[in-house]
Amino acid sequence: MNDHADDEAALERLRTLIRIPTMSLPPAERDEAAFDAFADALRELYPLVHEHLELERMHGRTFLFRWPGRTPGRSAVLMGHYDVVVATDEGWEHPPFAAELTGHGADRVLWGRGTLDDKGSVTAVLEAVERSLATGLSPEHDVYLLFGHDEETAGTGAEAASRLLHGRGVELGLVLDEGGAVIERAFPTVEVPVAVVGVSEKGTTNFTLTVEQAGGHASTPPADTATNRLARAITRLERHPFPAGLNPVTARMIATIGAHAASPLRTVFTRVGLFRPLIVPVFARLSDETAAMVRTTMAVTQLSGSPAANALAERAQAVVNVRIAVGSTVDEARRHLERSIADPLVRVDTTMQNGPARVSRMDGPDWDLLAETIVASYPGTVVTPYVQTGATDSRWFSPHSRSVYRFSPFEMSADERATLHAKNERMHVDTWFTGIRFFERLLRRL
Repeated sequence: MNDHADDEAALERLRTLIRIPTMSLPPAERDEAAFDAFADALRELYPLVHEHLELERMHGRTFLFRWPGRTPGRSAVLMGHYDVVVATDEGWEHPPFAAELTGHGADRVLWGRGTLDDKGSVTAVLEAVERSLATGLSPEHDVYLLFGHDEETAGTGAEAASRLLHGRGVELGLVLDEGGAVIERAFPTVEVPVAVVGVSEKGTTNFTLTVEQAGGHASTPPADTATNRLARAITRLERHPFPAGLNPVTARMIATIGAHAASPLRTVFTRVGLFRPLIVPVFARLSDETAAMVRTTMAVTQLSGSPAANALAERAQAVVNVRIAVGSTVDEARRHLERSIADPLVRVDTTMQNGPARVSRMDGPDWDLLAETIVASYPGTVVTPYVQTGATDSRWFSPHSRSVYRFSPFEMSADERATLHAKNERMHVDTWFTGIRFFERLLRRL
């Protein structure tokens, strides 16, 4: 079979998996039949993987495959997750679980929930391993494939796998999960494509703001209701964003990418230390993405009040999702919220908390291997470290390896990145094919 036929067959396998609605929901609400169907499909579509690799399941749903190496040594982990954000047909140009193709040739696009996040990566890994097994390849050291079932909610499967490997004394080297991508026009006047590789990720913590007071009939409201007080707290948070600053990873990213900018911006970007007072406020205002690079962010995502239209709320609540910058802590974030709200009747509680992940090495053999594989797959690309703003399952491995990286080997436009966790998620087919070859190259060197 030629390469074109291989790729087209692989694409059909990806479409099969996209069509299985493994939506991420709490266990009591999860469609278990869909997750069973996904496991059955993997077994049918990737027979060599299931024949030659050892499989263990975490919490029954997360898959941990071990590909035995020829000699003892540091093991690699290639990670991804197959649960996807909930989607309905409403507002989509093409149904989220139809896996429809549009366009022709190099312009073909695959639409569907999970194309970018994260079945595209999971399937690219499986395709690369299946093809490598067919050629008789065996890695020098053990390679683990870890595919989580609940990354979008809690990541319990990946956490259990991390504990299991650590408890067995498995020494970890390269750990690669979803994350950054190959992007264009990363900075003003920078024309070369840039591969952003997450060497850390911001902490993810949910704070709940709660106001409790006497209720009553809505026809005779007091001067200050629970919902009024909660609304005032939210507006105070909006007026008091977290302070902006530059951590060492972001400073290195700016210098690395900035070296390819046109003058005089190149002078500014490559002298980050000197121009820090200028760069920080510019990044804080340039875009939502750059603003998130230079500060802890917060977003009110859920609100609740009275269950009846004509009754005053006895309890009003808001959930604030906070992404904690490298160098800060959960406690610092809490203190900032409390100081900004400045109201003792608004209680601030933590419902889920994770601090920033440990920063991985930005040089050395594992970094060099990853960077060289990226450039071989996308010639002319500049590779830079960065701090990922979203959370991944890789955070569970950061305490056990200094080479935990977050990178999806695909080109993603700004429009495509905007579909993550949103409507019309999609991926260009050609870049997915390149992603398969990226993993093939990586496997040959593990």
